[in-house]
Amino acid sequence: MVVRAVDAGGCGGQRGTEPVTDALPPVYGGEVLHIHLDTGAVETEPIAPADARRFLGGNGLVAKAVADHVPPAADPFDPENVVAFGVGPLNATPFQSTSRGVVGFVSPMTNGFFDSTFGGTFPRAQKTTGFELVVLHGRAPDSSYVVVSEDGARIEPADDLVGLDTYETCSSVRDLEGVGHDTHVIATGPAGEHQVRYACLLHESKLREGVAGRGGAGAVLGSKNVKAVAIREGSFEPEIARNDDLRELTASRMAPLMQETTMLQNYGTAGLVNPINEMGKLGQRNNQTEQTDAATAEQVSGETLREAYVTEDTTCANCAVRCGKHVTVESEGVTDGKIPEFESLFGTATMQDVYDLPRVVKVNDLCDRLGMDTISFGVTVAFARECFEKGLLSEADSPHLAFGDADGLVELTRQTAHREGFGDRLADGSFALARDLGGEADKYLHGSKGLEFAAHSPRGLKGMSIGYATATRGGSHHDTRPTLQYGSEEPFTPENSPEFAARSQHFTALGDSLTQCRFVSEGGWGKTVNDRYRDVINHATGWSLSTGDVEAIGERVYNLERLINVSRGVASREADTLPHRVMHEPIPDGPSQGMYCPPEELERMLDDYYAFRGWDDDGAPTSETLDRLDLAEFAGLA
Repeated sequence: MVVRAVDAGGCGGQRGTEPVTDALPPVYGGEVLHIHLDTGAVETEPIAPADARRFLGGNGLVAKAVADHVPPAADPFDPENVVAFGVGPLNATPFQSTSRGVVGFVSPMTNGFFDSTFGGTFPRAQKTTGFELVVLHGRAPDSSYVVVSEDGARIEPADDLVGLDTYETCSSVRDLEGVGHDTHVIATGPAGEHQVRYACLLHESKLREGVAGRGGAGAVLGSKNVKAVAIREGSFEPEIARNDDLRELTASRMAPLMQETTMLQNYGTAGLVNPINEMGKLGQRNNQTEQTDAATAEQVSGETLREAYVTEDTTCANCAVRCGKHVTVESEGVTDGKIPEFESLFGTATMQDVYDLPRVVKVNDLCDRLGMDTISFGVTVAFARECFEKGLLSEADSPHLAFGDADGLVELTRQTAHREGFGDRLADGSFALARDLGGEADKYLHGSKGLEFAAHSPRGLKGMSIGYATATRGGSHHDTRPTLQYGSEEPFTPENSPEFAARSQHFTALGDSLTQCRFVSEGGWGKTVNDRYRDVINHATGWSLSTGDVEAIGERVYNLERLINVSRGVASREADTLPHRVMHEPIPDGPSQGMYCPPEELERMLDDYYAFRGWDDDGAPTSETLDRLDLAEFAGLA
């Protein structure tokens, strides 16, 4: 790694005004910032033009950072793990909703590569510093927060921030820096300090919150003794190669974007509760069934939230959709809290058989403030509740394990974030709890590769069956996307789902490398890689990529993620599997009755998926595939 040192004192030395390399398009800031928490040393590294073309930005660059810097044997909580914040080439341009940032790391949930995206204003502010990638190495000796500016970085003591929730931490750091919302902060809560394995990061901005929710980024940051990362706005402005062409293309997509996102504008993602319940694909009582009656579902729907509790619409930087909402529930002491997302309502309401909406809002607000992923927390509690129902746990373990116990769910939220009582066992996730309980406990798991499933049915959607099984991140719905599978005129079968899953994974890796909001991508630009994505990248950079070249970026990034996981022993044919219920228990009733993914069907889909990808029989990319994708330098990872 070629670097130049930056003086850590006083935010470092002055960055030069000349581009780092003449061949890198000026839509890029051009540098990687490395911050060594143990020593306080700060270094910068130029982004190679070839790496910009190969990996684009965001997801691609954070995957490369993990591959370059984290030894395969390193534990997620070892100092050798990194936390890498990445933005894309189109952040801070007219391209709609390139408001996302990506944080990459080795996950304490999966022990593999993980990237989690988030919105708000932090990513746009990072872009203005000129640092496309900010990489935290090592472990600070004491509780600290990190400040990044266009001049470099500094590390500040954070003893007074210990124990604060995420909102309090963001506010306190802004006050300490003295320039208000021109400092953009992302923070851990008590859950991160206590290394709850699915602890998240929350960014509070003047516009809306952004949450890097899945995989345990908050736990890894907590293990590094870092309470928060702050960005001070800089002066870098991307220069677009063909500005008029990009603006014209972007303007042409506004009408379809707004038309396709009407539900999100009105209700946020919570608007999905009723339609997905009607399809019989919304998990209930730890996914024992996948539908409740319409009146019950309505109690926790986006429509009910809007009518009873929404106080305002909120939005990330450069986004007209305004899918964010604030809610106030006076009886629960929640004022302008973040609206529960659809995935969160699945985890904390339907999977719990809890339809007391004020209490559900309270649980979600606590998760945001304490810093916990609502999906993994909710599904872990639902798993524990089924284990209690089946006699594997008792009231001696916890008095809060009955399905339908809303008050108990609130209490378990607090206990888990602080690792108190039974919360200490919940804090490691459902897979760890299943190993602890033994017996038939693993039959009630709802997840893959150590990560609890999101709300999209692996029994009712064949693309999600093979998609979850092969996902880099396990139970995440942001590898293979469910959107095209709902209401499609083309049935998703075991025959066509493997290729669909793989190409959907290319699409998501590309989108997270740009970085563009998934809702805006799917609503305004297309749900698969197409000529529009090609054109916007070429207009911004001045390159002449084909549509095939653009899809190959997503394929390359996904294969690099797979290589990291192969090297860590968490990606193989044995690991590419689904839980017992998905493979052995058909959906018992409702419109999707009888659907599941039996083992022999999964095996056939894996054969087809590996063949399409150019992986060997155990699911490792072959040398020919690595050569084709210009990844030969990473062959040693496999």
